[in-house]
Amino acid sequence: MEVPKPYSFGLVALAAWRTWKLVGDDRILDRPRDWAVEKLGGTESVRGTYWSDFIRCPYCAGAHISFAWWLAWQRDQRKTEIAAVPLAVSAVVGLLGTVLDALTED
Repeated sequence: MEVPKPYSFGLVALAAWRTWKLVGDDRILDRPRDWAVEKLGGTESVRGTYWSDFIRCPYCAGAHISFAWWLAWQRDQRKTEIAAVPLAVSAVVGLLGTVLDALTED
């Protein structure tokens, strides 16, 4: 097993963060996420259940997502980096957009 070089680490870290953001936080997936949580044992009020808290928590779900990305990188570094590029670019665009919006607010 290897530790990723700084470039690979940054790329995979951004991809893992974007994966969690998409799965656990982006509004576009609210309905499928709520449906999945309900099927896993949630209640009608999905917010506040164990699974909802787990999926929405960047530390909880993020650790598992990061581990999956790391395992993929261990198996095939090149393919993992290729898969990570679009997610990493999306993460940078989203973060820059958030920062620039905050800086330009009146």
